[in-house]
Amino acid sequence: MTKADLINHVSETAGITRVKAEAIVNKIFDTMVEALMKDDRIEIRGFGSFVNREYDSYKGRNPRTGEVIAVEEKKLPFFKVGKELKDSLNKS
Repeated sequence: MTKADLINHVSETAGITRVKAEAIVNKIFDTMVEALMKDDRIEIRGFGSFVNREYDSYKGRNPRTGEVIAVEEKKLPFFKVGKELKDSLNKS
């Protein structure tokens, strides 16, 4: 499902215009991004949770040249699926 598909589905299901549905979906995603940028955890019961994982710096290698490069420390968002969603996927 793409973002456009999600917007269309929200519009049809809620009986609202596509413009309003797009604003709602965008606001939800923007709020989630803002929370992750502040290192907050996002937990949606029955669906899953998003957290930032921190990775230390390390020495990497450029695959084209073989040159050793320093990779800086970084944070990456990580999604952990909720138990109810996992169970419902495995039932079918």
